[in-house]
Amino acid sequence: MSHAASGLPVGRGLVYLTVAGVAWGTAGAAGSLVYRASDLGPVALSFWRCAAGLLLLVAARRLRPRARNAVPAPLGRRALRAGATGVGLAVFQTAYFAAVAATGLAVATVVTLGAGPVLIALGARLTLGERLGRGGTVAVAGALAGLGVLALGGQDASVRPWGVLLGLVSAGGGCAMTLLTRRWGRDGGSDAAGTSVAAFAVTSLCLLPFALAEGLVPHTDEPVRLVWLLVYIAGVPTALAYALYFAAAVVVRPATVSVIMLLEPVSAAVLAVALLGERLTWTTLAGTLLMLGSVAGLARAEAREAAAGEPVRG
Repeated sequence: MSHAASGLPVGRGLVYLTVAGVAWGTAGAAGSLVYRASDLGPVALSFWRCAAGLLLLVAARRLRPRARNAVPAPLGRRALRAGATGVGLAVFQTAYFAAVAATGLAVATVVTLGAGPVLIALGARLTLGERLGRGGTVAVAGALAGLGVLALGGQDASVRPWGVLLGLVSAGGGCAMTLLTRRWGRDGGSDAAGTSVAAFAVTSLCLLPFALAEGLVPHTDEPVRLVWLLVYIAGVPTALAYALYFAAAVVVRPATVSVIMLLEPVSAAVLAVALLGERLTWTTLAGTLLMLGSVAGLARAEAREAAAGEPVRG
């Protein structure tokens, strides 16, 4: 079943989200290699990620043939959507980095990614009339349990209130971005490629002053390696992943989107074991299996409803 507004089948949207989630997980490993190769800070890295990703998205958009008989939305509406989506993305990224600095990676990850599905499920019920349902509730609970085991299992994590608050702010930014993309897509006025370009333009402008304060130009003894790492981060977990995300978020329920996004820490954990030499523990394995099972169950339910031609409400 295809979404009436975008023409994208729900099944393909689920594949898009899966690829995006896995790609996002590689950004952490690539970012850690950037930190080893230079003195670039997290906010400056986020700026270069968004700015270079913007250039790639613009280039891809120019190479892509324009759709015939496409009627663009009014300029004011497009500007509003670009601003809201871009600010949501900037808040999501920047507040998360600040939460990591304030309370540590494990707690910040659990709070930000764990609060996301809850906020999105509530927001979708209140603003879009989409119910999660009993099966969806069980899947979200399983995913959150897996996230907690994966991120906190076996770690000496310290919880600081300011860091938790920043994590909730980050989750709120991601929630707003997902719900707005879904609503505008249901109204029939969504252009995934245009949304991606506009969002990254606004996000880059929002991050620029903070990146300048942190230090925009890195110092490194390995410039070639650093450039290749930045190109990868801008290309795969940024331009590609977010283009797929904005296309899929139009046709897939927000709650399902938020749970599939939890593939990011799963992908990061696998890479940490496979490439960075971290030890595979039982807690890592258990958390990964819990999250993968929840993602698979929720995606299967969504695909089954779409194939049956039922309205996707939960």
